[in-house]
Amino acid sequence: MATHLAPWLVPRYRKRPALERMVPVLRRCGVSTICEAAKCPNVGECFSVGTATFLILGEACTRRCTYCAVGREGDSPHSGTVPTTQPPDPDEPARIAAAARELGLDYVVITSVTRDDLPDGGAGHFAASVRALRETNPSARVEVLVPDFAGQRDALTMVIEARPDILGHNVETVPRLYARIRPGASYERSLDLLRVAAANGLRAKSGAMLGLGEEMDEVRAVMRDLASAGVRVLTLGQYLQPSRRHQPVARYIEPQEFAALEQEAAQMGFDEVKAAPFVRSSYRAGQ
Repeated sequence: MATHLAPWLVPRYRKRPALERMVPVLRRCGVSTICEAAKCPNVGECFSVGTATFLILGEACTRRCTYCAVGREGDSPHSGTVPTTQPPDPDEPARIAAAARELGLDYVVITSVTRDDLPDGGAGHFAASVRALRETNPSARVEVLVPDFAGQRDALTMVIEARPDILGHNVETVPRLYARIRPGASYERSLDLLRVAAANGLRAKSGAMLGLGEEMDEVRAVMRDLASAGVRVLTLGQYLQPSRRHQPVARYIEPQEFAALEQEAAQMGFDEVKAAPFVRSSYRAGQ
């Protein structure tokens, strides 16, 4: 278990002007970002170049993943409030489109908490959000980062038919660690989702966190599985423990190890690979 932060993980400077410009717009439009909810270390950098990943379907997740900083239904964070799931807000897609237009975004990423309580897992809300963005910001490219919809093929089809430019779904870690890191999820289910998206002509994207106790041979096996499933864009980054109640960091991966994995992934046929300690799923997505 890693107990001290590695020297190459010194906290990044949060670019205050960017935060001060974007946050009031987000609040006024009544929209949330995963950048803030998940305590992303790149929030200042991404906001400074006009990139944000919108979080739809509330901030209470129905899964119990042990790595994630997003609120889980029934938990009681420091504020004393308990996150609870709410019905999808039919006005949310329009608010997201309005925020993207006001911020002048030419690349928009949409993600959500997992909503196993909804019949379609929230897929219809994803599709509505993509359509709203297409109508309001026709020149903007749209990426979605979706949950697994509990394996429902019809739900996935709703999102595919909305034709986002990129459909992302993260495998997050190696299969051996799923029971501990991603209870309720299935590695094969995630691979199947990506395979179907790619087979339907969408640019498929996935990512994983390192430092949770995986072996490098296991990481390479996941990379090969993703390439075989038709995934074209891959992200690999360092897991950072959001709080003491989350999964501890097993190891800090050195930058040169990430660089080696990036080279290997390129040789496996991925079109785009980003692998570095601070890389997250939507990091520099517009590039």
